[in-house]
Amino acid sequence: MPELPEVHALATDLGRRLGGRVVDRLSILAFPALKTFDPPVEAVHGMRVADVTRHGKFLDLTLEPTGSGDGADEPAAFPIHLVMHLARAGWLRWRAEAPKPVTKPGRSPIAARIVLDDGSGIDVTEAGTKKSLAIHLVRDPAEVPGIARLGPDPMTDEFDEETFARILAGRGREQIKGVLRNQSVIAGIGNAYSDEILHVARMSPFTPANMSPEKVATLYTALRSTLAEALERADGLAASELKGEKRSGMRVHGRTGEPCPVCGDTVRQVIYSDSTFQYCPTCQTGGKPLADRVLSRLLK
Repeated sequence: MPELPEVHALATDLGRRLGGRVVDRLSILAFPALKTFDPPVEAVHGMRVADVTRHGKFLDLTLEPTGSGDGADEPAAFPIHLVMHLARAGWLRWRAEAPKPVTKPGRSPIAARIVLDDGSGIDVTEAGTKKSLAIHLVRDPAEVPGIARLGPDPMTDEFDEETFARILAGRGREQIKGVLRNQSVIAGIGNAYSDEILHVARMSPFTPANMSPEKVATLYTALRSTLAEALERADGLAASELKGEKRSGMRVHGRTGEPCPVCGDTVRQVIYSDSTFQYCPTCQTGGKPLADRVLSRLLK
């Protein structure tokens, strides 16, 4: 799943490719992916891509009208936000030429197409059978429920250590791994970067969120530095390069059975029903492996 650094890089890449360009159409090939009906998809015809930004893990393409008439073929007279959440298996693929027709939409990984006035554009794809990708056409990003619920962005100046301490104190005994991943608490961090942050902080994923000031300071520094390094690595990369860069930059996430790059211990994992996470016992849990089950505790 793309997280804050990758979504930020995707927004930069899309802004470079699409900025100022005129949209011919938005084609929805996987109907369940479209979560809104007003404005209709036809409203994007003839609109110009004015900006590409992000909100947590959401991509936001701001489309503005290019005409001023009232004819049926004129674009909408208000900005439209094309908001996408790529979920676990979604991605974007730049297409330099006009698209070929999709003969079997239900079997194609292409969920939607953004087609520019010269035929080039972006294919929005989703792999696998579990479809969670979401596309919204709205007049205000806050109309998207997931954006309306977002917590603060951890890379803004306003997200200082004091703010972070208040957030953690308010979560009480909740496990820190889940707190970091909760988009309503902190926006943009998912399974991979929460693993990386906790490894840098040398902290167990099951540590209670309400922790000492010293631990808060350590975790805050780890959070900011880990995300800043990932943002720097991803800066300027095209969408096609981001997945490989993310995997290569991981210290423990996705590296079960490999040696920890810090201490050399074997990276272990905990498996849940729908996800896994990785950690280093020596660096994070005093050398003790975590029980591989829901609501795990340190083995005695």
